[in-house]
Amino acid sequence: MNRLTLSGGRVIDPARDLDATLDVHLSEGRVLAVGAAPAGFCPDERIDVQGRWVLPGLVDLCARPLPDLAQETRAAAAGGITSLCVPPEVTPCIDTPAVAERLQHQGQQDARARLHLVGALTCALAGEQLAELAALRAAGCVAVSQGPGGLTDSQTLRQALAYAASHDLLVMLSPRDPWLYRHGCAHEGATSTRLGLPAIPGVAEAIGLARDLALVELTGVRAHFCRLSSAQSLPLLAQARARGLPVTADVAVHHLHLCDTDLARFDTLCRVDPPLRGMADRTGLRQAWADGLLTAVCSDHHPLGPDAKRLPFPQATPGIAGLETLLALALELVWAEHLPLSRAIASLTCAPAQALGLPVGTLAPGAPADLCVVDPEAIWTPTAQTQVSRGLNTPFLDRPLRGRVTHTLLGGRVVYRLDASGSDWP
Repeated sequence: MNRLTLSGGRVIDPARDLDATLDVHLSEGRVLAVGAAPAGFCPDERIDVQGRWVLPGLVDLCARPLPDLAQETRAAAAGGITSLCVPPEVTPCIDTPAVAERLQHQGQQDARARLHLVGALTCALAGEQLAELAALRAAGCVAVSQGPGGLTDSQTLRQALAYAASHDLLVMLSPRDPWLYRHGCAHEGATSTRLGLPAIPGVAEAIGLARDLALVELTGVRAHFCRLSSAQSLPLLAQARARGLPVTADVAVHHLHLCDTDLARFDTLCRVDPPLRGMADRTGLRQAWADGLLTAVCSDHHPLGPDAKRLPFPQATPGIAGLETLLALALELVWAEHLPLSRAIASLTCAPAQALGLPVGTLAPGAPADLCVVDPEAIWTPTAQTQVSRGLNTPFLDRPLRGRVTHTLLGGRVVYRLDASGSDWP
């Protein structure tokens, strides 16, 4: 089947400033038209989506779908996500063209989501020898990164950024001061003091960001800052943007909902990196998202087995499984009137796509036919029994959410469908 029409839905495409009830026509894996059908177009199938939203497929800037790639891309499809940006710290580390090409091939075997790989900035992320950045780009990597640990040696980082700039490669940075960050597992504040947990001050991120921004300005590299968590970082980012530096930034959706008080009972499901910050940080992040300073929201998906969380809080592996709840959690803040719907959808579609330079995240004619259909009134509760991801490590299980994906299409092909009896996997 090559031709399909989605009829009667509310089409929301922030990339085109479009929000209207229109038909969407797909042909040969691409968007053919939005609105009236082209002359002579006759779809092989028509899906009635009245009362629902038709959105571009979501673009997640950080998800770790390995080792069970097939299962995790199914989870992505269930969440309306059609593009996954995979960081280099997966196993095997994405530090050679051979690894990148192998993962690309593996991703194409179960094509329920597109994989966009981020190559390692240094070999094995050891921070010593630069990886083959030009070769990684030629192998299909959309960006390079040192992963969450960052680069301690500023001279090595300067050389890496200059090399990336010479090849017009986007560098994804996780800013932190390693000495203030070292051994910590919780935000420095009243909660960590009361619980006796090793703490990380918010300024640890701001200091790292200040250094990284200075090197970005020195080298002229395009940079994206990943999963900012501290309100102290936001003025630095705003000043850099005002000076015209080519920088963007994202926030993990759980940092928009949770804060350090959620650790009150040593809940290891809330052990994440960077740590959950204070309420003032959460408020600042929400405002920066609404204002467009934080351009994208990601899941920071890290599925883990139960043993990784059945440890004392400092020893538990950080990470939340978030593919299936990404959209609904973003919409919760729309329902609470923290920001307009168009801004929320943009941060999940066209903004992350533009940061990566990808031709997705829009329903413009000619674009890949990656989209999702959402029932905005559906109330649903993620549970251990219904979770598609292998990872059950999320504090959002058993929490009612509003807004659910009913269809996900990748290249014009239905890869997920929700019906009255549950999930259907074409």
